[in-house]
Amino acid sequence: MEIPLNVPVHCSDGVCGCSSAIILNPVTDEVTHFVVKIKGLLGDEFLVPLDAIFQSDSDLIRLRWSRDDLTRAEPFIKSVFIGKDESAFLAESFSSSTFLWPYATAGTEPYQPALASLYEQVEQVPAGELAVHRGTAVEATDGKVGRVDEFLVDPVTGHITHLVLCKGHLWGEREVTIPVSQIERVAPDAVHLKLNKDDVNALPAIAVHRRFF
Repeated sequence: MEIPLNVPVHCSDGVCGCSSAIILNPVTDEVTHFVVKIKGLLGDEFLVPLDAIFQSDSDLIRLRWSRDDLTRAEPFIKSVFIGKDESAFLAESFSSSTFLWPYATAGTEPYQPALASLYEQVEQVPAGELAVHRGTAVEATDGKVGRVDEFLVDPVTGHITHLVLCKGHLWGEREVTIPVSQIERVAPDAVHLKLNKDDVNALPAIAVHRRFF
């Protein structure tokens, strides 16, 4: 089963969005969820377990869920208040002459932002797991060799079997399929391989499927 990123996702009652990330356990290489970004102005994102997938290939993911089911799933992004005490911040904000929700307040003279009073958008990744986005750097033992395009996953176990690596530039890209046994580790900012650049270049290449959204 392929878990492609940045491809359309269809619910049982129509198109609902696109895939934006996968959630994996970096110790076991098991994919537990993927993230669906729904269509619309706000583009909310939701965590979807693998057993909700009805069908998946390189260009499309179909879910067993309806669009209503999807919007009841766990949100992937939540606004988390950082800085001052939130109740004090709100009281200060509503007493100001200008209220810029939710980031800053301004008094009369001079402009006085509410320092360190912000809401931060935080990815809700389950404890001990990582979110991997399309375009994440892939590092060989001797330097960067490309970026993540997608993963191939065993539909029975949920474990990654291959990483699909995208190499090259916009008009000269090629994809290389790398067995999971050649992945040293997965970090928040990069996937690290056991192979060097020459080893990767020697792997079979496949045609790149262009996806435009």
